[in-house]
Amino acid sequence: MLGSMSAVKIRLFVDHPLGEGQTVPLSRDQAHYLFGVMRLSVGGQVLLFNGRHGEWLATVVEAGKRAGALSCTSQTRLLQMPPDLWLLFAPIKKARTDFIVEKATEMGAARILPVQTDFTNSERIRRDRLQAHAIEAAEQCGGTYIPDVAELTRLSKLLDDWPHDRHLLFCDEALVGESFAPLADLPKGPWAILIGPEGGFSDAERARLHAMPQARAISLGPRILRADTAAVAALTLWQSTLGDWI
Repeated sequence: MLGSMSAVKIRLFVDHPLGEGQTVPLSRDQAHYLFGVMRLSVGGQVLLFNGRHGEWLATVVEAGKRAGALSCTSQTRLLQMPPDLWLLFAPIKKARTDFIVEKATEMGAARILPVQTDFTNSERIRRDRLQAHAIEAAEQCGGTYIPDVAELTRLSKLLDDWPHDRHLLFCDEALVGESFAPLADLPKGPWAILIGPEGGFSDAERARLHAMPQARAISLGPRILRADTAAVAALTLWQSTLGDWI
């Protein structure tokens, strides 16, 4: 039976198994957050999730400045898996890349793949930092699943090994101003959304994408959107027609 969580405001991701009676040790940073910042003490309650076992209500059983422990009492939410949707995007400025990862997590992407295109301005990312942003976004939005953030990969290499059964929604800025084709006629199944860099796709990339049988090119309206705005718009369109918003 699922327990009540209405009065508990703190949600925390932990990399530890969760289950009834399970003791969960806290890292130094987690102890500082719970006991130094949030002022919890023994007997206080926290909602925990690990991306695998749903969400659990836990009680503080040890509280120290550098360590502590929680004990799981009841499950408050089952694991909610997102649709089988990947988001591919070319990294842009740091804050905007962070924004894309956060919003993709909130909006239900199952996997986030930064890609290097011919015109990508950023040649490196810090995967650990972006993964931390995904965790923070899940903590805030009530999610129980954490999307994996992949290492930066060249788009051409990713397309070389593209799964034959995964459809690709290719947001082509060259189609700006054309009438929008609804997505309701698209097939169900595994999907990916591809958002290009600030400089757009190269002619060679666009030709390759248009030639892929799995790809469907769409316009995102009468105006060219910034990459971070385009990611949110495309995720909204997909989720509202093919995803778990319907």
